[in-house]
Amino acid sequence: MPSIYDFSPARLDGTKEPLSTYKNEVLLIVNTASKCGFTSQYEGLEALQRTYAGRGFSVLGFPCNQFGGQEPGSAEDIASFCKLTYDVGFPLFAKIEVNGEGADPLYKYLKAAKPGVLGIEAIKWNFTKFLIDRQGQVVERYAPTTTPSALAGPIEALL
Repeated sequence: MPSIYDFSPARLDGTKEPLSTYKNEVLLIVNTASKCGFTSQYEGLEALQRTYAGRGFSVLGFPCNQFGGQEPGSAEDIASFCKLTYDVGFPLFAKIEVNGEGADPLYKYLKAAKPGVLGIEAIKWNFTKFLIDRQGQVVERYAPTTTPSALAGPIEALL
């Protein structure tokens, strides 16, 4: 059975990073955007990162411009916005598509592993979250409206 460790997405700087780098960690994979109604969740995501990083946890952010053009900037714009506005320290990856023919292979895997409501695989909006266990398996999928702070319990349970 495949796991997220089978994927090597590009970081914001374009270098490929094997997700096996995060082996034995609990992960929260999130499609993000800088100009979204949920953008303030960066603050909560960074709080989770700072709280649990020392225990084997990481947030992985995947900027996406598929929903209302809410991530129009370059990799440099994204990095600057995240650092200056929310002091984001968790890993950010290159801008990707999460739906359609051009969907990133990682997101195809995540959606198939944990479809949304009524079995629909498509990502509905930015800040959809996937919780991954230490074995690289998708445990749960959370809607964009689920705040990062609401995930503290599920994260604790996996740590």
